[in-house]
Amino acid sequence: MALEEELAGIAGAYGGTGDVVRHPTRTDVVVLRRGEVVVKAHSARDEVESLRPRLRAAASAALSGLMLAPLDPEVLTVAGRAVTVWPAGRPVSQDAPEAAPWEEGARLLARLHAVPLTLLPPLPAAGGPARAARAVRRMPGDGPVEQLVRRAFSELPEPEPGPGLLTHGDWHLGQLVCRDRWLLIDVDDLGVGDPAWDLARPAAWYAAGLLDPVVWDRFLGAYLASGGPALGRGDDPWQRLDLPARALTVQLAAVAVLNAFREHRELDEVEHTLIESCNRIVRA
Repeated sequence: MALEEELAGIAGAYGGTGDVVRHPTRTDVVVLRRGEVVVKAHSARDEVESLRPRLRAAASAALSGLMLAPLDPEVLTVAGRAVTVWPAGRPVSQDAPEAAPWEEGARLLARLHAVPLTLLPPLPAAGGPARAARAVRRMPGDGPVEQLVRRAFSELPEPEPGPGLLTHGDWHLGQLVCRDRWLLIDVDDLGVGDPAWDLARPAAWYAAGLLDPVVWDRFLGAYLASGGPALGRGDDPWQRLDLPARALTVQLAAVAVLNAFREHRELDEVEHTLIESCNRIVRA
């Protein structure tokens, strides 16, 4: 509670007024909104030094119109936690999935991947490839499902060196907000890496049968039509997407197991589909 009170005070200092609303998360991240100001206490595992250039990049002119700019380009610290301050935006609605801004997200990614690194402060490696390993490490238990997910992860090949481009590192629809236009949010994994990993989550959902092929075609078509460089010049996008999509499948499955354990429940239908996709990875 003391942390939340300090975050609410920070929101007030940046002009936030009215009631404080805490946004639910499944991690140790704390996100509070007060009026038009959002304050985020990042995970305890996030290092201030790696977050600092990422935040400054989001505040830079090079990413204007692509990423939501922070209200303060400097990382604050509260109780040893990195804290950042943002203007509030409207997230993607969960009530109208047919209207989800897949094309807008794809176009933003294509533009992000094309930003010259020379226009930005030196950035760390993008966080995408490391997220699967971290999710598997955090997964509790040693039953058949957990063993399957760990085996699927162990059988993934090492990523081949890809183009060192600006990469979001953890893209999904929840990483979009609207402030007159759609913008990317969340700088926690922003960095230099292989941009194919930014397409991996929708690719994994499509491969698992959880994303409508029409939606996948819209997303991929918008990315390619916008000049997105992630898939190279080949005719088969899966030459670049296969490994990232499989890694994201394992990551999502591991997170599903962890969430079910924490919430004292069985896996739901979608989560079972991800486990079955891990089974296909093992059998391949």
